[in-house]
Amino acid sequence: MTSHQTTQTMKPATAAKKLGVYLEATPAEFQEGVVSRAELAALQSDPPEWLRELRSNGPHPRPVVAAKLGVSISGLARGGVTDALTTEQIEALKQDDPEWLRTERATQAEVRKETVRIKERNAERGSRPQEPRS
Repeated sequence: MTSHQTTQTMKPATAAKKLGVYLEATPAEFQEGVVSRAELAALQSDPPEWLRELRSNGPHPRPVVAAKLGVSISGLARGGVTDALTTEQIEALKQDDPEWLRTERATQAEVRKETVRIKERNAERGSRPQEPRS
């Protein structure tokens, strides 16, 4: 009995997500085909010019936009940003520093602080010896 290893492939949307790029901005060949794990690894290790350009200038998908602005994806939506943005548009938003962006950054900072506090509390609980239950 021989085992045949099939090549694992993924949809272009999944590959674009893993590459951190906006699918609609990728070349037609990428959007219309399937991507194998080997092809994805090759794109990650030695990105072609179009991928370097997209990563550098965008348009960027919402998770990347949110990260570059220091807010959550929900925060983007609350601020009215629902589309992909270019690096230039992101920089313009940072320069304008609208009220919603300041509010969302403050909210995100509080969430991060709370996450750290909970992690430290849980670590402290884990280091204490457990009392036997009766």
